[in-house]
Amino acid sequence: RIFKSSDVRDRRCTVSIQEALLPKFDQETQKTRTLLEAVPENKFAWSPHEKSMTLGRLASHLPALLGWSEAVLNQDEFDVAPVDGDAPQSPTTFETKAEILEAFDKNASKTHDLIASKTDAEMMAPWSLKSGGKELFTAPKAGVVEVFLLHHLIHHRGQLSVYLRLCDVPVPQTYGPTADFPDF
Repeated sequence: RIFKSSDVRDRRCTVSIQEALLPKFDQETQKTRTLLEAVPENKFAWSPHEKSMTLGRLASHLPALLGWSEAVLNQDEFDVAPVDGDAPQSPTTFETKAEILEAFDKNASKTHDLIASKTDAEMMAPWSLKSGGKELFTAPKAGVVEVFLLHHLIHHRGQLSVYLRLCDVPVPQTYGPTADFPDF
């Protein structure tokens, strides 16, 4: 059957934003956790280039990204360097893989629960990221969760997989087989 544009236009969406977002969120956070489990503690100080984050800093960044969920879902804006406030926070770097995994699990669970608790109207409310009072961007909270949190997480997970390969650590599967794990 060939679909006409009116077929799509006439259909009513019966799935909430949360119902659409949470399975993807859960799948991607589980894949990310699998890569974090492969990070060798004895390589935390390693970096592929002087301008690159260390392996430990990159791995620590992944749970920190999910830590933004409270600011995104419970506030209307966040200023990373408020003019009248505290200096910008320095990035968190964990000392052990266990600390990274614990923080990741905590923040993934918290983010899942926050997403699940919001109505579609709350998810469509605008949220702004600012720096020094200057607006960097404004988008619906659902879009911020998907792009600023989830896609950002996936981006850095990709970097992490390259770091693991360069450190000669077997790279776990994410979307399919790897040279180290060729079978699904």
